[in-house]
Amino acid sequence: MYKAKINVTLKKSVLDPQGKTVLQAVHSLGFHSAQEMRVGKYFELSLNSTDRVKAEQELKAMCAELLVNPVIEDYTFQLEEVR
Repeated sequence: MYKAKINVTLKKSVLDPQGKTVLQAVHSLGFHSAQEMRVGKYFELSLNSTDRVKAEQELKAMCAELLVNPVIEDYTFQLEEVR
């Protein structure tokens, strides 16, 4: 069994209005040292597989087909074996 941790972020070239809104809220709370904010998504997923290569392939397919919009988003993942 494997546990995947997936981080999805907007590509650098894509504007992030949600990030700007959150940054304004952070500033309104008095945290003026914050300079830039980008908002993303985080997923945790358990994969019932004994083969790491197959688990990575399935994870990449899930990201490509459902979890990530490849036109505007990038992703990274960590895959760790759970015993």
